[in-house]
Amino acid sequence: MLVLTRKQSEAIQIGEDIEIEVIAIEGEQVKLGIRAPKSVDIYRKEIYVDITNQNNEAAIIDKNLLQFLKNNNS
Repeated sequence: MLVLTRKQSEAIQIGEDIEIEVIAIEGEQVKLGIRAPKSVDIYRKEIYVDITNQNNEAAIIDKNLLQFLKNNNS
């Protein structure tokens, strides 16, 4: 993991298309601004993990349903 130190109004550039800027620092919270193409999905980590878990659960249910239908149509 790359660890960088930035002050308010300073930014980090990722590739040519993504910029992350420190907008404000308020107590223990840091506000970040992210400039990226609309084709890049940006999520808070906890939201991304939740989406991934829900997708995995849906895939298991679909697999079980497919097996059930397959067994009952034989």
